[in-house]
Amino acid sequence: MVKLYGRELKRDDVLRYVGSIDQLGGVRLLELREGAEKGVRVALMRTGELTLMIAVDRCLDIASAEYKGVPLGWVSPTGVVAPSFYEPEKFGWLRGFFGGLLTTCGLRHIGAPVTVNGEEHGLHGRIAYSPAKLRSLGGDWDGDDYVMWIEGDVKEARVFEPNLVLRRRIETRLGEKSIKITDEVINEGWIKQPILIAYHINIGFPILDNGSRLVCTSRMYVPVNEEARKDAEKFDEFHMPTKGYIEKSYFHDFAADKEGYAYSAVINRNLLGGMGVYVKFRRDQLNRFTEWKMMGEGTYVVGTEPANALMLKRDKQEELGMIRYLGPQERIKFEVEIGVLVGKEEIDEFVEKVNSITGGARPELIESLDEFIEKIK
Repeated sequence: MVKLYGRELKRDDVLRYVGSIDQLGGVRLLELREGAEKGVRVALMRTGELTLMIAVDRCLDIASAEYKGVPLGWVSPTGVVAPSFYEPEKFGWLRGFFGGLLTTCGLRHIGAPVTVNGEEHGLHGRIAYSPAKLRSLGGDWDGDDYVMWIEGDVKEARVFEPNLVLRRRIETRLGEKSIKITDEVINEGWIKQPILIAYHINIGFPILDNGSRLVCTSRMYVPVNEEARKDAEKFDEFHMPTKGYIEKSYFHDFAADKEGYAYSAVINRNLLGGMGVYVKFRRDQLNRFTEWKMMGEGTYVVGTEPANALMLKRDKQEELGMIRYLGPQERIKFEVEIGVLVGKEEIDEFVEKVNSITGGARPELIESLDEFIEKIK
């Protein structure tokens, strides 16, 4: 059943009102034409509630997202830089980090630049700058629901290995205000490969504002950098943009519900009667979580980042034995749902869900990164 404009409509009801479903929503392939974005293919996905711009030539990541005109993600000053401008060395990744609702990090490295076995890995790996080869794009009726999707393959490969494929599908329905991302990473090569992936979900103004809060199923957390140790007990509180602000990062360990799902949301109860952006993911697939708290002027964003590894240097992860390897011809799946909470009732239901998992307790602050790692091993 399609729920739009305060009404519930069956398939035939919808079709009687419109000459084309494009009047209400759908998926359309477009191309950007100016500056460093020139030539980048994007898909415009509209549900009647959400409008997403999906960067096909940038890993099918979500460059921008709106709910009824309200922006959800933070958009950086770089724009959707074409993959040909990628600078893989050290922190060059930041020159095309558009932020958006989603930027994917990986597939063989996440976190700060590092050299492993003579191979240099720049910040957050290569996959976010890789174009997708589209497999399918469109929409169709499933009973009285109109389903829309985009699906494609993104490769991280070279001669002499690795030969990895990220097969991504983004799916939603007409009238919905959430999306489901289903990723399958396939090792098409013949040498086992480390698989590190992080979903860099970037929440910005006006969801993020003075008085907004992070509500999540965290049971313990640790400040990652020295700056984060200052006011670490306020990890879940956000304030106005601050001149000279230095980023703070926290690692969290999340609890899950009986179905295995963990939850996080940035909630602003003062925005239009209350709004928030939530993330739902399977903890057995993504058992690590980083919070990136950046309250600067212009760079005003909170990253809520489920991952399958901590954002430590890869050599450190190797040393700790915390990296997931994928054998030849093996595959692994990751599933993430991102959606919008609207109004007091939906927000209260989400908070109640989180409290039912955590018992209403605040997460324990762990002072030492070594102690945190020891507890989660």
